[in-house]
Amino acid sequence: MNHVENPLAGTLGQAILRDVTLRDGLQLTGKLLTAEQKIETVRELLRLGVPAIELGSMARADLVPTMANTLEVVQALTPEELEKCWIWVATPGHVAKASAAGARNFQYCLSASDSHNKANIGRTTDQSLAALPEAVEYARAVNGQIQLCIATSFTCPFEGNISEERILSIANDPRAEGTTDIVICDTLGQAVPAQVAGLVARVRDESPARRIVYHGHDTWGLGVANTLAAIQAGAAMVDGALGGLGGCPFAPGASGNTSSEDILFATRPDWLTPGVFGELVVLSETLLAELDEPNRSKSAQGARSKADAFDWVVRS
Repeated sequence: MNHVENPLAGTLGQAILRDVTLRDGLQLTGKLLTAEQKIETVRELLRLGVPAIELGSMARADLVPTMANTLEVVQALTPEELEKCWIWVATPGHVAKASAAGARNFQYCLSASDSHNKANIGRTTDQSLAALPEAVEYARAVNGQIQLCIATSFTCPFEGNISEERILSIANDPRAEGTTDIVICDTLGQAVPAQVAGLVARVRDESPARRIVYHGHDTWGLGVANTLAAIQAGAAMVDGALGGLGGCPFAPGASGNTSSEDILFATRPDWLTPGVFGELVVLSETLLAELDEPNRSKSAQGARSKADAFDWVVRS
């Protein structure tokens, strides 16, 4: 398989953070955010320089109540803001509805394991793949982008370990033609850096040239290490959530996402200054307090330390 080099691959400071607080981050919270609160959060993240945001999901509101107002958020944002925003979808109908509201960037999700796909989406993995070409056409009709997102890329809560060959077979499935990115997900946070680097490298070298996105959870404390391993192996976008918020309602044993603050502190993109970092910490603290959720970010905790000689400490 021919591979086109990604100029961002392997460069920690140039990997793009996508903040997924408003989608994956909210899936297990007991409290809901209003559309206005979500819109304000999107705009504040963009103002601070966060380059990409996942603003919500088309999941059924009766199953994931925190996503019920996603289309209200989409409709309130400008086309320029929506260029930097992504929405989780699982069917062609989801893409059609989201695009009618103004969305242009879609993350089409399916699971590597049939058991998780049935629990999460209500169909087999092959059925999700069979519907993907129609979803791609809906995205193309509005000049949008659509990602192929593979949940449970390493382990499944029902089936255990997932083989690399299974992921490569999905990555190379001809029904995925037209997807612009491929998202490799450590849904349960059970992978270790060598596994992440190995799978990302194989997807890079053995499947069609697309931007590689890594989505990790911090269940076993390796969220940042796995994210850095993914970047060094070729991932050019990585997901995180403020304060390590999140988890999947259909993945027993999974905890929150890798913290956006921790990823940013580790990668130091050009737009991130100590002042901007401090504002992100305050935004995260405010949001988590509103949701009555704990802050799992180690760097946010460090930013509140008494190490006054360190530039990254928040002093207000």
